Amino acid sequence: MENKIKLGLCVTGSFCTFTNTLKMVDTLLNLGYDVTPIFSFNVATLDTRFFKQADFERLITEKTGKTPVKTIPAAEPFGTKNAVDLMLVAPCTGNTLAKLANGVTDTPVTLAVKAHLRNNRPVVVAISSNDSLGANARNIGRLLNTRNYYFVPFGQDSPDGKPNSLVADLNLVPKTIEYALSGKQFQPIVL
Repeated sequence: MENKIKLGLCVTGSFCTFTNTLKMVDTLLNLGYDVTPIFSFNVATLDTRFFKQADFERLITEKTGKTPVKTIPAAEPFGTKNAVDLMLVAPCTGNTLAKLANGVTDTPVTLAVKAHLRNNRPVVVAISSNDSLGANARNIGRLLNTRNYYFVPFGQDSPDGKPNSLVADLNLVPKTIEYALSGKQFQPIVL
């Protein structure tokens, strides 16, 4: 890409997807995107069985060359006209999805998205939630009908064991971004 497209990468606490998230970051960087990481409070503070927080932050920083945004005041400038071209929430937990659908801006991720939307720019959501087809189904529906929101195609990851769970196919993030930058939803949404 001649002029790098600037992405805000909002990472929320679907910790089991972090290995795939890091692979997705590599793909985006290899495609020439300029990626700025933004962490939810949980991603910025919690150690889990999947990753130690400091290790994940170090890997993201090494890959992108940027220290993640981890505070609400640091997220607010994403509302300036040319902060980023597109905001990508990947992975997007059910908690964050509910906050986005209901206008709650109490984390760096939700404030960055809200600030970004002030400029009528696209937000791509890569859902990863165990309750997507349960309590969060209404929030998916709400965002599907909200201007400037686009979804990475998703499907059930374990229909027998977790029948309400949906996970986006992170391999489809680049195509979804390409379409969203043109104001279109990449199809099919449901895999």
